[in-house]
Amino acid sequence: MRPGLGGEPVGLEFSGEVFEWRGPAPFYFVTVPQEESRLIKSVSSLLTYGWGVIPVRVRIGKTEWKTSLFPKDGLYLLPLKDKVREAESLGEGDTVMVRLEFP
Repeated sequence: MRPGLGGEPVGLEFSGEVFEWRGPAPFYFVTVPQEESRLIKSVSSLLTYGWGVIPVRVRIGKTEWKTSLFPKDGLYLLPLKDKVREAESLGEGDTVMVRLEFP
């Protein structure tokens, strides 16, 4: 994570694998790696708007969107919307490079 400069958002980059969670409906996520999750957790009280959920802006490939990270088992999960997966041709098991910005 880099410090924000002059009101710029703080950013973080990592790679992760797309996985499917087969709950009541199929959802796709990327797990934020352990080191990056620890960094996020260390400043989470400044970022969360409740229940440990962290709002973020995300970029994968050429696609950008806003969403929230969800805490799970000491890590964070990044949900992938269907339109993002379709735009970037992503499927289960694909490894993606993720850019997060914390407003």
